[in-house]
Amino acid sequence: MENGKLFWLKEGTPAELHTLLGALADEYPIIVGKGRGGVQVQFVKSQTKGLSAIRINESVATIEYDQVSMAARALGALMAGVESRETTVFKSLGVMLDCSRNAVMTVAHFKRWLRRLALMGYNQASLYTEDTYKLPGEPYFGYMRGAYTEPELREINAYAGSLGIEMIGSIQTLGHLQQLLRWAPYAGIKDTSSVLLVDCDDTYKLIDKMVALCSRVFGSRNIAIGMDETHDLGRGRFMDRFGYERGFDMFNRHLGRVSEICRQHGLRPRIWSDMYFRMGNRDMDYYAIDTKIPPDVKAKIPKDVDLVYWDYYHHHKGFYVDWIRRHRDLGHEPIVQSGVWTWNALWYDHQLTLETIQPCIEACTEEKVQALSFTLWGDDGAFCEMDSSFAGLCLAADLCFGGGNEELVARKFKAICHANYRNHVALSTLQYPCGLQHGHIEKHMRKWDDPLFGVKKISGHLLLWDDPLLGINWNNNNTINPHWVDLTRENYGRMLRSLEAPARDNHNASIMHGKVLAEVILMKLDFRQALLKAYAERDKDGLETIRKVMVPAMVKALNALLRSFRSQWMKRNKPFGFEVIQLRLNGLIGRYKEIAVRINELNRGSRSSIEELDEIAPEEHGGGTGLSTYQFFVSGSVII
Repeated sequence: MENGKLFWLKEGTPAELHTLLGALADEYPIIVGKGRGGVQVQFVKSQTKGLSAIRINESVATIEYDQVSMAARALGALMAGVESRETTVFKSLGVMLDCSRNAVMTVAHFKRWLRRLALMGYNQASLYTEDTYKLPGEPYFGYMRGAYTEPELREINAYAGSLGIEMIGSIQTLGHLQQLLRWAPYAGIKDTSSVLLVDCDDTYKLIDKMVALCSRVFGSRNIAIGMDETHDLGRGRFMDRFGYERGFDMFNRHLGRVSEICRQHGLRPRIWSDMYFRMGNRDMDYYAIDTKIPPDVKAKIPKDVDLVYWDYYHHHKGFYVDWIRRHRDLGHEPIVQSGVWTWNALWYDHQLTLETIQPCIEACTEEKVQALSFTLWGDDGAFCEMDSSFAGLCLAADLCFGGGNEELVARKFKAICHANYRNHVALSTLQYPCGLQHGHIEKHMRKWDDPLFGVKKISGHLLLWDDPLLGINWNNNNTINPHWVDLTRENYGRMLRSLEAPARDNHNASIMHGKVLAEVILMKLDFRQALLKAYAERDKDGLETIRKVMVPAMVKALNALLRSFRSQWMKRNKPFGFEVIQLRLNGLIGRYKEIAVRINELNRGSRSSIEELDEIAPEEHGGGTGLSTYQFFVSGSVII
């Protein structure tokens, strides 16, 4: 049955499935009528909540389901040749895709995402848009950002609905608006560089426009209005004008006004809950065990606002259970949001995803949480090969239905995504050049219960962006593990050897792109080792070999990587934002050329040294503590 044709008859098939089957036929061999050489599919509506079941009798398959998304999930399993009967406790199983960190997915490619999400069993989706949507009367809203137009959002909503997926608008109505607030027209509603000015009438006029747009373009009556991580709320122009005020009071007052705007447009808002917990402790830590939320603050949280508990970090079910109950103590049934790790990574992070979603799902199941979603962020420039995340999404969905056997997940992944699951998992090694290094805990995580971020202390993306002359990340890694270069060669070599020949498909994560990434990083390591050795020994012949042979080879390899990045970006995203990738890689190319110039000057005698290579790094400078972004590691100078 795997990769075979599926036939269905309009007569006898519930009408609610007709649009689903028609939309899936855009990509999969799902055909109306009777046929030969395939399977005839019939559908039976069930009263069992969350049921997705398949019975196969020779060339006839019967699918039982209770809602459209369950029928879609059963079809995904049927295409993989998997016979099953499964249920989920989750009424809402969602995915949120970050479209605010430079990569704005095209409508056509997101439709492909929606088809695949439906076949995995998801019934809710969001595009996280801070300012990446066009807003009438606001010409700087989404300017040069690839913003979605109103017709595009309507098209996405309609297509999702045909697949049984609820599209929920996801915007920001308090913080995370630095890309918008940098423009002069918004100076009057700006508290700090990223936070709106509370109590300002013009602030609420703008928010009303945002909410009205979501109400028009999305059929769902739910709306995500953000309001997370506003650490400096009231600490800018608000304080200059009105003085200090307790953050809890400002936050609740603002939420009250925004929720009223939502009510006027017939929408039920949801916010990320972290600020309530952060403001309840001295360190503004979302997960501080000793956080205290005063009773008067709890009483003023609007009852018709849903709280979203986001947690991408913890390894233990008990922590999630505790925090779910803490949300309920606020008088709200939480929506839980976990993460399929795509941020600060060149490839989907399988290890970290599995270690965090599994205990989260177990806790949600035990606590009978009704709504769970998985977020895919694009922090630091959205350089991750985002389609690689389908491996994690496929696994996450199976875990939510009580499964998780990776052999079965691999079969479903192949049928739904036309790709090799093991290749996708293997390439997540890109993020862990030296393997998993538990115990190297980032400073800002040390009060948490999980030594989680230590595994990211030596990271593939930082090796890629590290400047070849300055070597800030190189020096930092030396303080962590003096054998890290050898470990990287060993681990990347093992990964490259494990990859199976990929099928060619222009709409999947590119295994070849992953290979090019690994090969370029290995070349960078070889280059810097050779450079440091030849320079230390003042080996003119060795330095000339670097200048004449190794520099041109690095430039050629980086140009090939740039072409690969471009190919992957342009087939799934709008062009805006790719300029950041180009600037970074062309910057690296320029720096290698600079090395050639410096070597020539040194060997010719016009320069006595290469000063950057003489700089002595502190033995324990902790360069990676809490900061793993391009801006921090590319230079010691001011770049913004």
